Amino acid sequence: MGTGTAQQMFVAGQWQPSVSGETVEAISPATGETIGCTPQGDRHDARAAIAAARDAAGGWGRLTAFERAAKMHAVGDIIESRREQLARTLTLDQGKPLVAEAYGEVDELVEYWRMAAEDAKRLGGELPNSISPGKRVLLTRRPRGVVSVISPWNWPYTMPAELIAPALACGNAVVWTPAPSTALCAVALAECIVDADLPAGAFNLVTGPGPVVGDELARNPGVDGVAFIGSTGTGRLVAQAAAGKATLLEMGGNGPLVVLEDGDVEAAVQATLTACFLCAGQSCTAGERILVHRAVYGEYVERLGRAVAEQIVLGDPFAQDTTMGPLNNEPVAAKMDEHVQDALDRGAEVISGGARAGGFPTDLYWQPTVLAGVEVDARVAVEETFGPIAPVVAIDSLEHAIELANESPYGLLAAIFTADLDRGLQFADQVKTGWVNINESSNYWEAHLPFGGRSGTDSGIGKVGGAHVMHSFTELQTIVLTPDARRS
Repeated sequence: MGTGTAQQMFVAGQWQPSVSGETVEAISPATGETIGCTPQGDRHDARAAIAAARDAAGGWGRLTAFERAAKMHAVGDIIESRREQLARTLTLDQGKPLVAEAYGEVDELVEYWRMAAEDAKRLGGELPNSISPGKRVLLTRRPRGVVSVISPWNWPYTMPAELIAPALACGNAVVWTPAPSTALCAVALAECIVDADLPAGAFNLVTGPGPVVGDELARNPGVDGVAFIGSTGTGRLVAQAAAGKATLLEMGGNGPLVVLEDGDVEAAVQATLTACFLCAGQSCTAGERILVHRAVYGEYVERLGRAVAEQIVLGDPFAQDTTMGPLNNEPVAAKMDEHVQDALDRGAEVISGGARAGGFPTDLYWQPTVLAGVEVDARVAVEETFGPIAPVVAIDSLEHAIELANESPYGLLAAIFTADLDRGLQFADQVKTGWVNINESSNYWEAHLPFGGRSGTDSGIGKVGGAHVMHSFTELQTIVLTPDARRS
């Protein structure tokens, strides 16, 4: 895929324009230049893709797990061979720094396809006992059929892959619609999947607006399962549209990073850099609020301000030493504007940053920001800011941290720094999140482990990660075998 060119969507084994013929320009957040255009798909395109997937699902699902695994490995091989192209497309289209992050995302992308291949081979059933003598019971896993995937823009390669790869590996046909602001990345990844020569209709890509294409992929009766990663607001709409279908929803987070009085302050500071400035803070597991015990509050804030100044380099994402690039889109930057101003109006103090950065090709470069004295009810502490900010809130105790954590409607991930393992485990026992890191950044995860929100929160339902996600993309079939009495 060359930048500055018109791309197509992939439906029923063919690259093609949208039915309407309309396209939308892709503007790089890094350079401000037009870097290509993608089809503006609509419901007609989505329905054609669903029909193609419906036709292909049976044949693809009947292949052996080993045959499908070979195709997944082929996708991984192609991605490896296109590492440079994929990384540069990611930097242009999403804004991630090439050396610090883009290469790493492509390398992790390969692992998702390899992992799906191997996990599919091992996906087995059970042989439970029957109450009737002589009968045998088999529980086997079957693909759901057609799975639609709706993915976000912050990790435009790995997040869709953690859904598409296992869904395909399990024998489902897939229709994917990506976030429009990183649709060029989606086309680049789709080219890798297509070139692995899957059967026509097994994989389909439809680019276009979420309220149109995404809504159709959620509510269309030809879809058997819906997998979504993105914001809580959009996730709720997807869940409503997909009512009655199998759904997997990985949504927003506001998980705290807690530093207790006995925690390693320097380790917590380094973890905060990853928590708050990886992907320019545009992560559902970002350190959206930093809860620091008053006994170490001053030391922590002073060290964090110094570390940001010395280690976080905002700049041209293609430059070797840049560690943080621009935000991906204007709505995210505008939210940073609003949240920082709200915190300042409530008495917060700017330790570093605090505003958009001048002198860059676009207005999307936001300074890495540390705010001290943040009130617990400031918007930056209760909402998902999704930007490069560390809002530091003072706490009085472990119990205070747990109370604040559980007041949030979100329940995705939390982190805590403490020298006392018992206190760390007490935190894990009582905080209502699906994942807890002890003495590690909130932005630490491993691709093969189950990841997702806690029940009863606004962070989603179901788990992604390794073999765990495959239970969402398959369903159990019960088979009861009765011996032929004539052969007894």
